[in-house]
Amino acid sequence: MAAEGLVTVTCKSGFQETVTRLKEGIASRGLTLFAVIDHAKGAEEAGLVLRPTTVLIFGNAKGGTPLMQANQTMGVDLPLRALVWEDGKGQTWISYNDPVWLAQRHALATQAEKVAETLRQGLESIVKSAAGNA
Repeated sequence: MAAEGLVTVTCKSGFQETVTRLKEGIASRGLTLFAVIDHAKGAEEAGLVLRPTTVLIFGNAKGGTPLMQANQTMGVDLPLRALVWEDGKGQTWISYNDPVWLAQRHALATQAEKVAETLRQGLESIVKSAAGNA
C-alpha cells in the first residue's frame, strides 16, 4: 500500500547511475543540493545491513519561500527531498513527496497551491529524467 502523497517511480538504470543523474538534474535546473544522506553507509557504520538507500535534499528560496510565507509549518517539509533506493530484487526506485499534497497537508491557500504545482512539475521532470523515463 502506497503512502499518501508519496510518488514512487521505477528506474531504468542502476542505483549509483540514478543518484548521479538525479544530482545532475538538480544542478542543471539551478537548484542547490543541500545534503546527500547515504543511509546504507550509516547502517554499515552501525554494524547493520541496508540495501542502497540515499536521500538527496535540494531546492531554492524562490520555490520554497512563498510556500512558507503562506504557512510557516511548510518548513518542516522543505527543502524538497528525493529517496533513491534499491529493492530486494535489485530494482532501483525514486520516491518523493508530491509538493501539491504537501501544500494541502499544510492547508495552504489556492495561490500557494499554484506555486506547489509548479514545484510538482519541476520535481517530476527531474525525477523522470534521472529514472531514464523522460
